[in-house]
Amino acid sequence: MNLAFWRKKDGQPKKKKSAVREWIDAAVFAIIAATLIRTFIFEAYTIPTPSMEKTLLVNDFLFVSKVSYGPRVPMTPLAVPFTHHTLPLTKYTKAYSEAVQWKYRRLPGFGDVRRNDVVVFNFPEGDTVALERSDESYYDLVRRMGREGVWSQYRVISRPVDKRENYIKRCVGIAGDTLEVREGIVVVNGVPENPPPAGQRQYAVTTNNGDPLNTMRLEEMGITNPYEVLEVGKLFYNLTPSEEKAIKAMPVVNGNVQPLISPVVDGVWPQDTAHFKWTVDNLGPLYIPKKGATIQLDSANIELYRRVISVYEKNTLETKDGRFIINGQPTNSYTFKMNYYWMMGDNRHKSLDSRYWGFVPEDHVVGKAWLIWMSYGTNGIRWSRLFSTIK
Repeated sequence: MNLAFWRKKDGQPKKKKSAVREWIDAAVFAIIAATLIRTFIFEAYTIPTPSMEKTLLVNDFLFVSKVSYGPRVPMTPLAVPFTHHTLPLTKYTKAYSEAVQWKYRRLPGFGDVRRNDVVVFNFPEGDTVALERSDESYYDLVRRMGREGVWSQYRVISRPVDKRENYIKRCVGIAGDTLEVREGIVVVNGVPENPPPAGQRQYAVTTNNGDPLNTMRLEEMGITNPYEVLEVGKLFYNLTPSEEKAIKAMPVVNGNVQPLISPVVDGVWPQDTAHFKWTVDNLGPLYIPKKGATIQLDSANIELYRRVISVYEKNTLETKDGRFIINGQPTNSYTFKMNYYWMMGDNRHKSLDSRYWGFVPEDHVVGKAWLIWMSYGTNGIRWSRLFSTIK
């Protein structure tokens, strides 16, 4: 055997990759690395609505930590990288395929969802969507227009859990809690909450002469929302707890500041006015389902847990001759398979949250809102908010 031949062959330099090949390899590596980071470590998110003001402002750009509660393994793995449910530059083209669907699994994380955490999650009622009205709940549309009216006018599709719209709210109740709202204050296990320091509620402000408050003084205090006239001499403002105290101390107001309590029943979950006369400011008490806990079912509470049993936990649920039949078996009890949470916006009177659609299942939880890395408003970048943590 000619060993010199093999030594010469082995010693030849490797063929250099072309510039195009190097660019492709680098792009593929970057896409894979970014996808893994986005899926398992953190993801960027933008605040689109004022439901969390003034804790979070419209056009705050956040990092959402996936490791805080444990990264959720993708349930719909076949998807275009860096997209959610719709392809960019299109209105209705899906960015994913449901040919492969994996069951819900979550890797170990640093902890569990806790009360007062600001959480990003998939919209619980987002399993069905009327595409032309995708910013509204399909179920609310059906209640207002009827199923036939919705299906005759709009394109209706279903979405898997991890491809539903992302929402951000504050967790005010965790699995196993008993929660109620009394006069606008959340009460958990009998203990009233400490309202979020930057959260807002609606207040009626009565001035001595009926005129609006000094605009420049309000701007100095950080109050920029416009007022509304409720009646002669009575004005409406959306205020944080500290702003409410400051306005109360104004001589022209003389302490006449009262929180507004909504009497409206329509639209409030569970949309069963025969058994529940709840409003956004007065509801409950209700038990938040905990994995492994068993409850007794009856006609008075079934609407609280119907969607949990039949949709989130995928059982068949029927009522026959006054009895409940789950998966073909008569029963008067149910044992929960998952933990659930109660989410509310800090801008309490301008937030669509659990008061309108109920519990958030654990498999819908995306991650914990962690850091504001960019923020801008009408006057440009909000420098004071950059790289601030979320509380």
